[in-house]
Amino acid sequence: MKRFILLMVLSTVLCVPAAFCQTAVNVADNTLKVAGLSEEVFYYGFAEGDQLIFNFQEVNGKELKEVEIMELPSSSKFMDYKTVKIENKIINITKTGIYKFRFTNSAMSGRVCKFVIQRIPQSEATKNFNTSVYKRTIYDTTYTPIEEPYLIKVDTSFSDFYSSTPQISSSNALNGNNNYQIIDFALPDNTVSWSFYIGTGKEGKEEFEKSKESFLKSAAATVSNIPGYSAMAALALTGISYFSKVQGEDNVKYWFLADANSVALFQSNQTFMQYKQGDVIIEASQMKYPLNGKVYIALLNDNLVEPITVTVKATALIVKEQWGTRTVQKMTVTSHQEQYLKN
Repeated sequence: MKRFILLMVLSTVLCVPAAFCQTAVNVADNTLKVAGLSEEVFYYGFAEGDQLIFNFQEVNGKELKEVEIMELPSSSKFMDYKTVKIENKIINITKTGIYKFRFTNSAMSGRVCKFVIQRIPQSEATKNFNTSVYKRTIYDTTYTPIEEPYLIKVDTSFSDFYSSTPQISSSNALNGNNNYQIIDFALPDNTVSWSFYIGTGKEGKEEFEKSKESFLKSAAATVSNIPGYSAMAALALTGISYFSKVQGEDNVKYWFLADANSVALFQSNQTFMQYKQGDVIIEASQMKYPLNGKVYIALLNDNLVEPITVTVKATALIVKEQWGTRTVQKMTVTSHQEQYLKN
């Protein structure tokens, strides 16, 4: 009797591991429809030492092109082609990881599939292993050396680039000269704004000289430390005129002509394009257009008898930028989805 009891105890002890190893834990029990020309994918996690048991059946007895079980990232553990049914396929899990279950349908019509996934844990320690697969976003930052331009320095200056005193005959001049003149000048490179002065007769010439001297004595002259800062320079820079309106006997009509074609049209007494005009004794103004190329000005004397002398001045604000290149690290951030287990 004692011997029988001892044998029963030993038998019970020896059977525990065997009984435990035969206890399957359900992972998934799904029925799904795989649409025509498509695939369905599922992910589950398994613990090291597990036995994965896989069963599959196409409910209507139709073939499914591919059924694959893959250990991520790229190790295929099982694949079956043109299958209707798979029974108790066992895969031994050698290391804890995520497994991909892929069902591919190449037919035009859908396939209704049922699959059951189970696991037999190796030990009690992994019995409650969490087979759910989660996703998280991973951000990757890389740096690439690139050459980029950068501003080394800026040189600012003024240029009194044009000065003339044309004589313009009267409308009824006996010498047959035209009662107009066309003057032109090229704007300096890197001009960002400029100013002009037009003054007629003795009064116009004297006002220009007087304003030049009085400006140097004013508080405005101390605002800028740029060499050559003057009444004309201040006008080009700020648009504020320091020239006074004066009374005089002579006036001049002027037009800033759009181009050489407009000059020809003006000379032939036809309609022409212009972007500024006036009838003045003295005129001083800032110009923001044009900033390059040639400027044409038509000056006309409408006095029937007397010729006139016109003082014309122009000053440009010039900004020269010196650029260099340097190597910088350009940051690029990319992201991707990563699957992981919570255990």
